[in-house]
Amino acid sequence: MYPSRFNYEAPTSLAEAIQILRSTDDAKVLAGGQSLIPMMKLRFASPATLVDINNIPGLDLHGADADGTYRIGALCRHAQLEKSTTLGDHQPTIAAAAPLVADPIVRTRGTFVGSVCHADPQGDWASCMVALDGSVTAVGPNGSRSIPVKELVSGPFQTILSRDEIATEAVIEPAQGTRVGGYLKLERRVGDFATAGVAIALEMSGDSVTKAGIGLTGVGSQTVDASDAAAALVGSRLDAESIANAARLAAEISKPRSDHRGSADYKRHVVSTFVSRILANVQRSEQQVA
Repeated sequence: MYPSRFNYEAPTSLAEAIQILRSTDDAKVLAGGQSLIPMMKLRFASPATLVDINNIPGLDLHGADADGTYRIGALCRHAQLEKSTTLGDHQPTIAAAAPLVADPIVRTRGTFVGSVCHADPQGDWASCMVALDGSVTAVGPNGSRSIPVKELVSGPFQTILSRDEIATEAVIEPAQGTRVGGYLKLERRVGDFATAGVAIALEMSGDSVTKAGIGLTGVGSQTVDASDAAAALVGSRLDAESIANAARLAAEISKPRSDHRGSADYKRHVVSTFVSRILANVQRSEQQVA
């Protein structure tokens, strides 16, 4: 099937792109296109205009500011993060997820920010950003605003972004302690949607957890913030009891549906297992450092 007819615009500045969005009732921003183009080919989406932001300079970077704030631009590809030699030092949760996103072809063109804003309940990056308590910077005709990712999504494939706003970067605030974590996901084959996935980001002071976040992929109508499970870890050491408790709470908060990838109970079991595995791995790493 072919897409419906559409107009194509390729602005060279944010101001120009925003002006096009303001003057067009039905427009979509094109960054990597790895979600939007397939939807257009299937006619699940039929925008009147595509606004291609790939010619706008300065949006393809990622890295840490002097104060430790980590920024990922709207044109930063999955593959850039996967191949980064420094990402793991700053953002271990994102580094763990990078090689697990979709398949190598999609990672070459797809973008981190585009994936977050696509708001797919099975999106890997949204779970990482929930775990890291990250935000997205949106720029529109009235200036820029910071939107916490936990507030960005209003429903499956829906966000609170205005039609004349462009998400220009994802932002992760600096850690107050040592940042550790990981990401695991179960998929039937490479590139398939996740049966279930777990992102965990912790900040440690010595052997004590000072901040925690847990995001769950594919087990709800949108990315699940397992806040109770994360809160249970704060102020404690990682041991068999605290790990088991967090795993149980994360599984309980998940709301999976039974489908061809597995039953709801099976997916909850996967969540519990992955939480346990990630935390146990962090525990072992911390013990080796000590």
